[in-house]
Amino acid sequence: MATFLSRLGRFAFRRRGLVVLLWLLALVGAGVAASTAAAPPADTFSMPGTESQKAFDLLQEKFPDARADGAAARVVIRAPGAEKLTSPTRKAQVEQLVKDLSAAPQVARVAGPFEAKAVSADGTTAYAYVTYEAGATALTDAAHDGLDDAMEEARDAGLAVEAGGDAVKIEQAMSGTGEKLGILVSAVVLLLTFGSLVAAGMPLLTAVIGVGIGVSGITALAGTFGLSSTTSMLATMIGLAVGIDYALFIVSRYRSEITEGRERAEAASRAVGTAGSAVVFAGLTVIIALAGLAVVDVPMLTKMGLTAAGTVAIAVLVAITLVPALLGFAPVRVLARRDRKQYTGKPLSKRQQRAAAKRAARRRPNLGARWAGLVLRHPVAVLLLGVVSLGAVAVPAASLELGLPGEGSMAPHTTQRKAYDMLSDAFGPGFNGPLTVTVEAGDARTAAERVRTALEGVRGVDAVSPATVNSSGDTALVTVVPATGPTDGRTEDLVRSLRGMTEGLESSSGASEILVAGQTAMLIDFSRTLDDALLPYLALVVGLAFLLLMLVFRSLLVPLKAALGFLLSVSAALGAVVAVFQWGWLADLFGVDQPGPVMSTLPIFMIGVVFGLAMDYEVFLVSRIREAYVHGARPGEAVATGFRYGGRVVAAAAIIMTSVFSGFVVEDNDFVKMIGFGLAAAVLFDAFVVRMAIVPALFALLGTSAWWLPKWLDRLLPDIDVEGEKLNRQPAIPSEYPARENNLVG
Repeated sequence: MATFLSRLGRFAFRRRGLVVLLWLLALVGAGVAASTAAAPPADTFSMPGTESQKAFDLLQEKFPDARADGAAARVVIRAPGAEKLTSPTRKAQVEQLVKDLSAAPQVARVAGPFEAKAVSADGTTAYAYVTYEAGATALTDAAHDGLDDAMEEARDAGLAVEAGGDAVKIEQAMSGTGEKLGILVSAVVLLLTFGSLVAAGMPLLTAVIGVGIGVSGITALAGTFGLSSTTSMLATMIGLAVGIDYALFIVSRYRSEITEGRERAEAASRAVGTAGSAVVFAGLTVIIALAGLAVVDVPMLTKMGLTAAGTVAIAVLVAITLVPALLGFAPVRVLARRDRKQYTGKPLSKRQQRAAAKRAARRRPNLGARWAGLVLRHPVAVLLLGVVSLGAVAVPAASLELGLPGEGSMAPHTTQRKAYDMLSDAFGPGFNGPLTVTVEAGDARTAAERVRTALEGVRGVDAVSPATVNSSGDTALVTVVPATGPTDGRTEDLVRSLRGMTEGLESSSGASEILVAGQTAMLIDFSRTLDDALLPYLALVVGLAFLLLMLVFRSLLVPLKAALGFLLSVSAALGAVVAVFQWGWLADLFGVDQPGPVMSTLPIFMIGVVFGLAMDYEVFLVSRIREAYVHGARPGEAVATGFRYGGRVVAAAAIIMTSVFSGFVVEDNDFVKMIGFGLAAAVLFDAFVVRMAIVPALFALLGTSAWWLPKWLDRLLPDIDVEGEKLNRQPAIPSEYPARENNLVG
């Protein structure tokens, strides 16, 4: 592996014009393909194999006029003071509102309050149900404006009017501030790390090129593979972070090789052969983790995972080809300004070389080496402190409550939350989470009435609507209003109870099939889907990554502690998410308007992403330790060497990735904010506590046994030479400049 990659790096360095041209053509080609491609399809959410999805598909087939896939809005109206909407004046105003809603663009039908008998018992509150011709993501600005204008006219008349439903525009759009802030912080960190504008700009430039190609490719293929506009969100977030990090490691290793006295093309070759090998295997772990989301069997997550994995693959290719090509255009300018004069102009004389060597010998060990020395002297204390501190942060994760974002969890000032509260007050808490019961039978009306009668006597049911039968008479729809709210545990118990009754109801009513669906039922099905997939997903991702790391490090204990460290860091990150977003700690600081349940997809989503990123730092840091150990260093010396050359770079990479993810915390979109916070916390915990403290402490305690591998297994595993041992057997091309102590990035 190292030999092949070193040849690739040398080729890219020497044929830099050709390599850069090919990447620019790829970027332009992807951009042209994206600009000429059809518009991406609307966002759809499906859960194959669940009862809720089966009921949804049945409604689309049997009630085509109901537009089950169309957007809907529920406009809630309340009379001022003690007035009633049934008074002649207010009734006329409500009917005018219905007319205005009907005239809005893309509206298919409006069911008025008096027509649908949707007026509260006290006559003060009512609602109109608006059905649209298109899905929520396909609604135009004119449609949203029409809804807003109709509501504003009614408010001017003195009515209190609010609206909920997926047709109502959510004021939580992605502003792009997160990406800009992340890039800005990354630029500052890179500049401080390298002391060179060229070196700082190179990882940013290559990361943007890689993400540009990846996102453009996703857009170009959107129509073919059904990729919605939100599919690229994860690809942008992960691609930008790993793209910067991978280029950072190649550039850092190149600078290290230059300062050790190697000729420029040779330095690029060895940088790609050694650090490039770590990049390839780190990228593979991220790709495995992201592609493994397909195990969950939720198409939306599968598409997001696969597209993000493709963007990571592009980032790896960019790092091992485009980065060395760009180094060829600025082989000396990537060094700090104070160090460039040694590599330009006349070579140093023998006397100047001896003086430089003496100065290098007197130079103090850098911060990474000093930190490693501290850990090696007190491994037990560092290990206990790291494990106990992360364990304490992880405690809130035991109280994790999962849920899907709903209008009841939105900020109190939003129109959706106001409409939700008005309906709860007027019609009961269960009105916002009705259950849909579909009944299939030869005589659906008769069977549905029998089912309706049986359901009315079930404990926890507040009301059951009359049956709605389709035109062919073989399918009926019954709406059940629970006595408790959508997020109440008793409502979930009711859903399970009703589903347990369906077999008996089918026999007694003559129905061929009865399905229970609705918002709460969908949440139960979604949670069960994720729960069933969690263990297989963990087994697949951790198992494949364990094998990959065993190949890289030729050890059993190193991959094991890498996996255990990941579990510790992701548990701590989930604990931090629960404390902030569920309990409301520091909610004002992070802009959390309404603490509530954690998004159901977050745990498995974080497991996939964080595992891949955690293995990045494991591979980058431990590969340098392994390299020193293979080249003859004692275990303690190998750890010190790894931190001397890689500690500062890993720290900088972690800060960069944290800044990229933290930038998304400033977005208004609650899910994006939660994802950004969780990933930023996980990277901080994993990089600075697990990889920088717990890992070297374990190496100090394990000694040579850390690299133990049974002889029979050692013979079976292929030698992929990540540490570049074979490169040392090749004659190096000497530099005309002297080697000196590396204090640039170590």
